Amino acid sequence: MSRSEQAEFVVVANRLPVDRVVAPDGEESWRTSPGGLVAALEPMMRRVDGAWVGWAGQPDLELAPFTADGIRLIPIALSAEEIAEYYEGFSNDTIWPLYHDVIAPPQYHREWWDAYVRVNRRFAEAAAAACAKDGTIWVHDYQLQLAPAMIRELRPDVTIGYFHHIPFPAHGLYAQLPWRDQVLHGLLGADVIGFQRAQDATNFLAAVRRRLRHEVKASTVTKADGHSPLVKAFPISIDTAPYRELAQRPDIRARAAEIRAELGNPKRILLGVDRLDYTKGIRHRVKAYGELLEQGRISVEDVTFVQVASPSRERVDAYVHLRDEIELAVARINGDHDTTGHTAIRYLHQGFPREEMVALYLAADVMLVTALRDGMNLVAKEYVATRFDNRGALVLSEFTGAADELRQAVRVNPHDIEGLKEAIMTAIEMPASEQGRRMRSLRKRVLEHDVDAWSTSFLDALADARAKKARA
Repeated sequence: MSRSEQAEFVVVANRLPVDRVVAPDGEESWRTSPGGLVAALEPMMRRVDGAWVGWAGQPDLELAPFTADGIRLIPIALSAEEIAEYYEGFSNDTIWPLYHDVIAPPQYHREWWDAYVRVNRRFAEAAAAACAKDGTIWVHDYQLQLAPAMIRELRPDVTIGYFHHIPFPAHGLYAQLPWRDQVLHGLLGADVIGFQRAQDATNFLAAVRRRLRHEVKASTVTKADGHSPLVKAFPISIDTAPYRELAQRPDIRARAAEIRAELGNPKRILLGVDRLDYTKGIRHRVKAYGELLEQGRISVEDVTFVQVASPSRERVDAYVHLRDEIELAVARINGDHDTTGHTAIRYLHQGFPREEMVALYLAADVMLVTALRDGMNLVAKEYVATRFDNRGALVLSEFTGAADELRQAVRVNPHDIEGLKEAIMTAIEMPASEQGRRMRSLRKRVLEHDVDAWSTSFLDALADARAKKARA
């Protein structure tokens, strides 16, 4: 890549921020991808001289760099075999379950690891080639944990950030990984290493101290070569403006009323919104809701539960089994409790556009975010951002990153089914005055600590690291 084509700021992520769409007539176009990372970084990328390195989402797709929506995009090609081994294998069947407290058993295969190393190097080489002299590269998430050190080896002049969007496990779990030291070395190539929660940063530093014997003082690691990465929490958030604007639109509010009518105008609507993933605690909340019906504490006429479970990783066996298990549980509860006019659980295995999601948030009296383990959980923040009326209740797992910030939610241990049932009842029966007090506090936190505040805090830390490097 010529020097004139290089960018001052390069984002490196598993996926590009756009999806390729081919019309029936064969015409190709690109549309912005859904997802928290894209929403978080897209506004900033437009403001800077930026490029984005990522996979285009389809196997064996060789594409030249191109520009979409004002962002220079550098596609990385992956073969079908590499997708199976690097992405579905090592990333999502080894790292994902291990880092989520082994809720499902991780699989360890050497050929998956070899593919992970090979693909990380391809991303690193593309990023190194795309970045201007003394520029900045920001690497994102668990699919690319080796890339920071690989980039540093190729481009010692650049400043490197890494942000980890999922949890980082305690050392007792992390130590299971056969390639544990290699991953730590990879991450320590960055100048700033960010995590969602302070506990995740602490877990990482403990692993560095115990495995690599580097000196660790406060939030800084000192390596023998003099490189001193900063390690700390930078809790991610959302762009609140679109959610607040949509929530005020008359057609969206009318759609929310229509949803309530379609559900039979129950007194309370419970809502869950998740990717279909074993970390999200969907089975636990379905079980708790079913037991409340069995015990007669609620009725289908009064309380309806809507569960949106968008498809996820449908070629990974654990996800296939999870879908079967949840759908069987939903069918049993509905078979036992439905009436001709009311459905106990309205289960929706599909994704929806943002407008429909905001209408669902407005229609819901209680938001159930009961993940067994989650780096942050932006759905909780989306729900809060839409509640301009200061009504509604948020039931929030204490094992989400959001629980560190959203302290006025009804907090719950989702593994405790009795406790989960009590939390749901507390939310259902919460007086309007208490809803208002809690929601005002939640909204203040979410609106003040939005995605701009998150990206600004991380970029400020990178700027400090760059200045420190210049002085050295």
